[in-house]
Amino acid sequence: MPMDAGAIESLIKESLPDAEVTIQDLAGDGDHYAALVVSSAFAGKTRVQQHQMVYQALQGRMGGELHALALQTSAPKTD
Repeated sequence: MPMDAGAIESLIKESLPDAEVTIQDLAGDGDHYAALVVSSAFAGKTRVQQHQMVYQALQGRMGGELHALALQTSAPKTD
C-alpha cells in the first residue's frame, strides 16, 4: 500500500522536530515522491549522513510502502 505525503512528513518531523518538510508527489501515484528537508540537525553533517537521518526517520518504509524518494537536505541558512 502506498504512503501519502502527510505520513512521510509526519515520520520525518517525529525524528527531526524542527524540520521544514516539503513533499511533492512526482507521478501522482503515491509511490514516487520528492522531499526537501531543512533541519538544524543537519548542521556539520555530510549529505550522506543527512540522507541517512531521513531514511532512519522513515523507519524502514523505503523500498516497501515508499518506492522512490528523491531527497534534498540542508541545514537552515544563516545570515
